[in-house]
Amino acid sequence: MFRSELDALPIQEINEFEYRSKTDGVSHKCGHDGHTTVLIGLAHKLSAQRPYMGKVILLFQPSEENGEGAEGVLQDDRFTALSPDLVFAFHNLPGYPLHQIVYKKGSFTSSVISLIVKFHGKTSHAGEPELGYNPASAISKFIESALGYSNNEMSRNDFCVVTPIHINMGEKAYGISAGYGEVHLTIRCWTETELDKVRMKIKENAEQIAKQEGLTAIEEWLQHFNANQNSDATVDMVVKAAESNKISLNERAYPFKWGEDFGLFTQRYKGVMFGIGAGEHCPALHNPDYDFPDELLETGVNIFYSIIDQNLNTA
Repeated sequence: MFRSELDALPIQEINEFEYRSKTDGVSHKCGHDGHTTVLIGLAHKLSAQRPYMGKVILLFQPSEENGEGAEGVLQDDRFTALSPDLVFAFHNLPGYPLHQIVYKKGSFTSSVISLIVKFHGKTSHAGEPELGYNPASAISKFIESALGYSNNEMSRNDFCVVTPIHINMGEKAYGISAGYGEVHLTIRCWTETELDKVRMKIKENAEQIAKQEGLTAIEEWLQHFNANQNSDATVDMVVKAAESNKISLNERAYPFKWGEDFGLFTQRYKGVMFGIGAGEHCPALHNPDYDFPDELLETGVNIFYSIIDQNLNTA
């Protein structure tokens, strides 16, 4: 199975070329349009050069950016019936030489989850805050405690990045001491095991701090991206495909810190996610001036087809 994503992002494009986004506030700033085009190109090549045996599944997956797409596919009986033996996907990588294949055995991307903690207290007059339960102190203590689990050292097995995303408390009514507030965080670790440990500690801290401040805390977990666990055998197939196409290789020492919902597939099936360099001067992913390099289309098709050739063209 070969997967591409379909979704765009809520980003206003600032490029001025002819094919810029026609929809204000929405644009392909992660290159999913390019990934999809690669899969269409692979379909054309397969129709002209059919494999000797077996089947190839081309999955055009929605909703990667919010982590819901892979889960939706895996829950669909039509996909379950296909039961792929091997799964493959790539992502373009700005900052790496154009066409270069970037790979890693084991975890390729981190395990990521987002958290909303809702602190419920009691409003009161702003001149008499002692008659209510304002969540400001709890929010401050909670953020400080959560950041205490952060260590942005990629060489450590317990690598963890906790990032505050959004805070909301009270209303713009200066006579009222707030009685409700919420904090949004993202947490990312190299493995699901480590992520579970940090999740539990942060949850316990939120509840303990809320109790100390006379509040109740309700946690909402969302947008869980499982770590992409690359199998050694499928990584070797990618390396062999790059070598047969005379493309340079780059083995990463550590996983990427971003999340990718293809991890749900590699948690369940033997497979690999790898990268293809988008150019050292290509704007970064999710930047308003990013543009998928068309030069990568042929590279992606050829790498995917070489993998098929290794597996399905053996007499």
